[in-house]
Amino acid sequence: MTTSKRVQDRSTTKRVQDLEIVTEKWKIVSKVKAVMEILNEEPEMIVPVRNLERHRIKINLPKPHKISDFLRKSPKLFELYKDQRGLLWCGMTKEAEDLVEEEGRLIEESSDKVAEYVTRCLMMSADRRLRLDKIANFRRDFGLPVDFRDKWVHRYPELFKVVDVVNEVSYLELVSWNPEWAITELEKRVLGVNGSSNHQPGMLSLSFPLRFPSNYKKVYRHREKIDHFQKRSYLSPYADAKGLTAGSLEFDKRAVAIMHELLSFTLEKRLVTDHLTHFRREFVMPQKLMRLLLKHMGIFYVSERGKRFSVFLTEAYEGQELINKCPLVDWREKLLSLVGYREKKKKILTFGDLSDLEDSGLIESSSEHENISMHLGHEDTMAGVEDDLLAGNDEMNIGEIGLANWNSEKS
Repeated sequence: MTTSKRVQDRSTTKRVQDLEIVTEKWKIVSKVKAVMEILNEEPEMIVPVRNLERHRIKINLPKPHKISDFLRKSPKLFELYKDQRGLLWCGMTKEAEDLVEEEGRLIEESSDKVAEYVTRCLMMSADRRLRLDKIANFRRDFGLPVDFRDKWVHRYPELFKVVDVVNEVSYLELVSWNPEWAITELEKRVLGVNGSSNHQPGMLSLSFPLRFPSNYKKVYRHREKIDHFQKRSYLSPYADAKGLTAGSLEFDKRAVAIMHELLSFTLEKRLVTDHLTHFRREFVMPQKLMRLLLKHMGIFYVSERGKRFSVFLTEAYEGQELINKCPLVDWREKLLSLVGYREKKKKILTFGDLSDLEDSGLIESSSEHENISMHLGHEDTMAGVEDDLLAGNDEMNIGEIGLANWNSEKS
């Protein structure tokens, strides 16, 4: 529990370097995944690099960074070549295509569990419905498929349905209340409570797990306030909160419980804070949500890397490692291990160059797609990112992280 009102005002002793590094890693994974999704939607799974310019927002790669430079830094995932006209094209390597297929299988296998989490979000909302475009913000965090708005939402008619309410805005609405799901993840873990068909959500008296930065020595100053907060009873996130007074202690603790529950649903136990603030009205949470997150830094940690902040559930991490990993997180770590670049840029081969090499027997391939592949150099993995990269507040890029790995290996 702290008195910080802005992330920028937070002292360095309250920063968790390990989680700042985790933020950078997953931001890079998000960019790479966005490119892979774009390519996967193309009929031939290749696209002119200049066409990727229109997807800068989705890729989250601001100017003046060049998309071609970004792609070159992951030669194990992306292939670049020039056609006869000199137009630069991009495709995925065989390894990347296999990863896309594997992710699709994992998303399908976890679909029922994700449907449960989406249903529980609807059960926590004040009107038992949420805007579909807002849920889209949680797509990657929950492990939803790319086509979830068009197809996936219609696969579970017994749980929820799509309705158009005002101005053709689509909402996802709860169809039936499931009392067995109206139990928080904290109740399950602390009390060992399982689903019950007659469970009625009400007041809870559970303490939230706390984890403070190792170099933060002022916890004892706030011990009395922390104990008072932890002992205070609060209304379950699944109970009706319309009668609570905004700004009251009970109101704030229930908001903490809702954020704890939402983060527990996510793959990485982490969310972009923007996505949380979009649901303040629906989940009956305070307007100054960031202040509440900073106040309870033992429960949550807000990373300030880049232009968008991320909030972590601190109990879910041991250093840089997520304690309990689902298969989709393991998949993302596998993807992360293939991201990176070292050595000088090499010439991008044209289609004619590749044909000449093939004719001379220097290239052997089993498919036409592999004939246009190129090798840009040796790759670094993302393991072992150095803390000194976090000295500033600027967003790290793949090249900087790769260089940090290289320097750490040399030392």
